[in-house]
Amino acid sequence: MTTSYKIVSSDFMLDDVLPQEISNKKYTFKIKDMPTDDQPREKLVKYGPASLSVQELMAVVLSTGTKKEDVLHMSSRIIKDYGQKALAGQHDPEKMAKDLDIPLGKAVQIVACAELGRRFFEKSAHGPQVIRTAKDVYEYLYDMRNLPKEHLRGIYLDTHHRIVHDEVISIGTINGNLIHPREVFKPAIEHGAAVVVLAHNHPSGITTPSQADIDITNHIIEVGKIIGIPLVDHVVIGKDSFISIEAEY
Repeated sequence: MTTSYKIVSSDFMLDDVLPQEISNKKYTFKIKDMPTDDQPREKLVKYGPASLSVQELMAVVLSTGTKKEDVLHMSSRIIKDYGQKALAGQHDPEKMAKDLDIPLGKAVQIVACAELGRRFFEKSAHGPQVIRTAKDVYEYLYDMRNLPKEHLRGIYLDTHHRIVHDEVISIGTINGNLIHPREVFKPAIEHGAAVVVLAHNHPSGITTPSQADIDITNHIIEVGKIIGIPLVDHVVIGKDSFISIEAEY
C-alpha cells in the first residue's frame, strides 16, 4: 500500500510551538557571534590595544553586558550619549549610572579606569591645561560638539587659569528649574577652584542662546559674587562654532 503526503504552505513549524513572545523576539547580534579574531579581547591580545576602537576598548573594560543590552551596544551608547572627555572627567559612579541607565557596577568600572588613566597621565604630563578664552573652552570640549543630548559642563580653574577639575553637571535641557547653583559651586569648593567656567552644547548645532541660557547664566553670576567664586564665562558649543554668553549678553 502506498501512502501519499500532501505538501501545504505554512509558516516555519516552530512558530506554532513557541510562545508568541518568543517567536516574535528579534535576535540581537552579540560578541559571541563574531569571528574569534574580531572579538575585542582576542583582538587586543593578537593585534594590540591600538587596533581597537574606543567602543571596543570600553567593551573590554565592561567585560559583559546586561540581559537587555549587549556589551558592544552598551559601550557605543555610553560613548555617544556621554562623550569621551565627560567619561574621563566623571568621578561619581552613582551619577553616571543614573545618567546612562547602566548598572552601578559598570559605572564603577568606568570611573576606576578613567582614574587610572588620569593618574598615569599626570605623571607624564608637563602640567595642567590652561583655559583663558572661550576658544580655549571650545577646543578643550571638542567631544561635546556632536553629543545627541544637551550637557552642562563645569570647568574649574585655579588663580593661574589652570584646570583643577572638570565634570558633567547635568544632562538635559538647561533651565533654572533643573540647575541649582549648589550643583555648580559644590565642586568649586571641594577642589579649591578660584573661578568657574560653564559650557553646554546645542545638539541642533545652532549656538544662539535661549532666554533660559541667559537667565541661568545671570543667576549663577550673582550667586558667584556672594560666594566669592566668580563665573567668568558660559560658552555655548555648536557643531562648528561657539558663543560666549557672558561676553555677548
